[in-house]
Amino acid sequence: MPGSDATTHAHLGRGTNGLTESHSDHAMNATWPDGDHEVHTHGQHAGHSTAMFKNRFWLSLALSFPVVYFSPMFGDLLGYMPTEFPGSTWIPPVLGTVIFFYGGQPFLNGGLSELKARRPGMMLLIGMAISVAFAASWATSLGIGGFDLDFWWELALLVAIMLLGHWIEMRALGSAQGALDALAALLPDEAERITGHGTETVSVLELRSGDTVLVRSGARMPADGTIIGGQAEFDESMITGESRTVPRGVGDPVVAGTVATDSSVRVRITAVGDDTALAGIQRLVAEAQASSSKAQALADRAAAFLFYFAAGAGVITFIVWTLLGSVPDAVTRTVTVLVIACPHALGLAIPLVIAISTEQAARVGVLIKDRMALESMRTIDVVLFDKTGTLTRGEPELKDAASADGVGREELLGLAAAVEADSEHPVARAIVRAAREQGLRIPLATDFTSLTGRGVRAAVDGRLVQVGGPALLRELGIAETGELAEATSRWKGRGAAVLHVVEGDRILGAVSLEDAVRDESRRAVSALQHRGIRVAMITGDARQVAQAVAAELGIDEVFAEVLPADKDKKVAELQGRGLKVAMVGDGVNDSPALARAEVGIAIGAGTDVAVESAGVILAGNDPRSVLSMVDLSRASYRKMWQNLVWATGYNIISVPLAAGVLAFAGVVLSPAAGAVLMSLSTIVVALNAQLLRRLKLNPARIS
Repeated sequence: MPGSDATTHAHLGRGTNGLTESHSDHAMNATWPDGDHEVHTHGQHAGHSTAMFKNRFWLSLALSFPVVYFSPMFGDLLGYMPTEFPGSTWIPPVLGTVIFFYGGQPFLNGGLSELKARRPGMMLLIGMAISVAFAASWATSLGIGGFDLDFWWELALLVAIMLLGHWIEMRALGSAQGALDALAALLPDEAERITGHGTETVSVLELRSGDTVLVRSGARMPADGTIIGGQAEFDESMITGESRTVPRGVGDPVVAGTVATDSSVRVRITAVGDDTALAGIQRLVAEAQASSSKAQALADRAAAFLFYFAAGAGVITFIVWTLLGSVPDAVTRTVTVLVIACPHALGLAIPLVIAISTEQAARVGVLIKDRMALESMRTIDVVLFDKTGTLTRGEPELKDAASADGVGREELLGLAAAVEADSEHPVARAIVRAAREQGLRIPLATDFTSLTGRGVRAAVDGRLVQVGGPALLRELGIAETGELAEATSRWKGRGAAVLHVVEGDRILGAVSLEDAVRDESRRAVSALQHRGIRVAMITGDARQVAQAVAAELGIDEVFAEVLPADKDKKVAELQGRGLKVAMVGDGVNDSPALARAEVGIAIGAGTDVAVESAGVILAGNDPRSVLSMVDLSRASYRKMWQNLVWATGYNIISVPLAAGVLAFAGVVLSPAAGAVLMSLSTIVVALNAQLLRRLKLNPARIS
């Protein structure tokens, strides 16, 4: 908060939402490699990075072109003869082997991990298909067994397409890394420790409980502590999410990461490192994100089914054809079944929908970071909005004014604006802005003085005018009377901040200021309720403030006076009732709740930590964008299911045909025909996903 008068409105009182130290008994244990690559520590992508899939895809794709062109089977399909020269017949086997070991390595390793864990999924299905294709193709290339199973081209395309699908999928996944880094960035690297000979600059890591530090104006607190000298207004927005600065003086606690905005203070350190409140929030973020990472993609469940289906069909195929006395046919049929059992379509069914959905959302200012957030939004029962900066603008707005007998309303506002004109405090700006919007004349003030903890004073047209709150009235020994007292009592009942305009020992009037409610919030709440979704609000503000905003917006449930660490608990409380929760917030104290909720939605104008902890980010401040997420989630989920039904349906039909169940009728699906149908199924899935682009998403249309 710039300006030397940042303490002038200390009379507005402390925020009701402070910080408590985390009660977590264990420290967060996490190691993160190379910061350029997001690394996921769960699921089928464990140990894999987005960059790894991307690099392997591009190389595998480049090598696939000559493999496909020189493949005799592919040439027969299209009716051309590949160019022949010495060694040309070895191009598919050699390059195919490179693709198998380099491009297929993530799937081979992943398949082994799934096999060891006895949890078959997509990786095992892909690994089985490419391994069988690799072995059969080499047998054909070497002339072993007399088989004609040239699957080199199919192996190359299968690996390339699977790498593409996983690359797209990895780009859609979120990571806890950013949130934890952003929290750590709130702390300064160094601190000024006070010694018997003055001050010394030391690393924050060297601070110990009991040390005394000097925190200068504009500097961040290096650790938790208690003020033992001086007083200042502290910007705690990065911790509380509340924009109003908070006055702190001798004996008051201060928290690591907060900023002394206007003057220096001396602080005795009470907690450092893992014991600080900021570290506690950090642990909550890590724990909550770990708890929400257990969901599995729909494609994984389909892949597990297809693995058992394909493996069973392969075994039965081999046994039946062997009993019929044709071992070569048994091998050919079995290999064909196992290769085409891994459809390209299934590998792209989910990632393509996610990629297009992400693009569509971005067009309306919604950034989807977590694929599960997109899938889960359609099932949400309640949307929990943080009040300040989300449903409200996070800045004060002049709501009302009442003047004493003989004083006009315009005169009152003009005097108040004149005194506040030189101040940069949010309250001062709100008063001046209101006066200008009403076209009032603002006289020129002189001799501006900040009255620490009480208000401000200035000379206006030869009149000494003061603007302040209850502390100013107590100092002057005056009190409100009559209609003015009734008006201010009514304002206070709503939780409004009340400032008095005083000349000498006479109260000229008073004004009330409240956090401005967004116009879009009313429409967003109404639209959500119309869709059968409950709306709740959570805030650290006093209950009367919260109830006033809730009544104005028609909100179903209110959680007021909630401490930062308890926001996470309120989400858990709603979940304990069997409700699925979407949390919308913008402050550091919202981060654990954002991570704990089924869907975390961060206002993009909020803090970096809130943004990193959420699965969805709104680039703007329009809460109606939540409705766009609901529509997109429902539409994309339908596309996911349609694609999965097509991809698995293709297998359920093609695998029996490849096994030869209709051989008695002369209908046998050849390896080449199976490969072509597999590619066609991929095209169908891709075209179906493209239909999502027709969905119209525009928050401004919601009324």
